[in-house]
Amino acid sequence: MNSPTLRSESVLKRRTELSFMWIMILERLTLEFIWHVIFFPVWWYSLGARQVGRGCWHLLQAGNTRLAPGLWLRHLFVPMYGQTDWQGRLMSVFMRIINVVIRAVALLLWLFMVTALFFLWIIFPVFLLLMLIRAIT
Repeated sequence: MNSPTLRSESVLKRRTELSFMWIMILERLTLEFIWHVIFFPVWWYSLGARQVGRGCWHLLQAGNTRLAPGLWLRHLFVPMYGQTDWQGRLMSVFMRIINVVIRAVALLLWLFMVTALFFLWIIFPVFLLLMLIRAIT
């Protein structure tokens, strides 16, 4: 038996397999990178926009829960602090109307900010691409 020859053939075969494995890994990484670069705009404007839209909707719901102008409006004619005389009722109606108006305006501003956040998500890649083109030229 020629044992040193078999061992050297085994080592050579193993080195060839390892080098082929690295080529396969690099090929796979390159294809994955190309796929992610091509798929990124599709994801950004479909699934990503849907996720951001849901997040913005939840932000709007949280703002409505925190400010609760509807709750204040529902209790508009309920006397504050249990004062049932006409002065107490008048004062509570006046204070609640002011409170409802301020909270509704705050909720409207929150709506504008959340909508702006969503549109920033939509516009950001286009803006980034334009700035990249401007920097190159």
